[in-house]
Amino acid sequence: MSDRKIVLVTGCAKGGIGYEYCRAFAEQNCQVFATDIKHRMQDMLELKSDNNIDTVELDVSSDESVTSAVDTVMSKCGRIDILVNNAGIGSTGPLAELPLDAIRKAWEINTLGQIRMVQHVVPHMASRRSGSIVNVGSIVGTVSTPWAGSYCASKASVIAMSDSLRLELRPFGINVVQVLPGAVRSNLGSSNVEKLGSYQWKLYKEYRDVIAERARASQGERAMDGALFARHVARKVLSPKPPRQIVFGHMTALFTLLAWSPRWARDLFFSNRFGLNKTVP
Repeated sequence: MSDRKIVLVTGCAKGGIGYEYCRAFAEQNCQVFATDIKHRMQDMLELKSDNNIDTVELDVSSDESVTSAVDTVMSKCGRIDILVNNAGIGSTGPLAELPLDAIRKAWEINTLGQIRMVQHVVPHMASRRSGSIVNVGSIVGTVSTPWAGSYCASKASVIAMSDSLRLELRPFGINVVQVLPGAVRSNLGSSNVEKLGSYQWKLYKEYRDVIAERARASQGERAMDGALFARHVARKVLSPKPPRQIVFGHMTALFTLLAWSPRWARDLFFSNRFGLNKTVP
């Protein structure tokens, strides 16, 4: 195992992109540790049939759980070469009414969860002057959309955090790679829609349908296949000089254009797209 890369991936339940990351790195002869929270461990059972993949329970919102998982990997392999910070949840709804607990949970997992993983893994990488941190953000972290401000903000923070980390970890020989997926096929859309069922909008009750449409927006017919996306990322991360940023998937070109557009143009586009071009009666 000494010549193989040891890869720790968070958020790996079947149906998500993390599941495909595990398969993609395993195909490249890496030893992969697939992780997820306790009640999703059964969703990773098929991964265990691959000799290159082990499964470990891990909740990125818990210091105790992160410590236990990292210690497990270190005890088995003595190092972690690549950390893929993939665990994340959606957070859909108007910011003026979305419960603060829902916003807080998204930030705890999407943003603080990544920092927590970094703080536990980096000391081991720094001692070897080697390693790669892969922080999974989103293309909507570059341009925020209506009805998903909480999610977009949490992913924008991942981008900002990664930019700082890349410079701070350079003296220790640790690479930091931002991954900004566009529309990639996964269970994110169905999970977002399911959560909406527990909310009763007041100011925005007339927008219920377009809010649900935004929840499903990344999972249209043209969404990229998750396995294809994951293989592309794995190859880039395993290259001799990993890139600082990987932008890939459906709609990334559109969002790149929007990022360069004046704000009035962005506002016009999203207002028309998500039903915000009319005054509420």
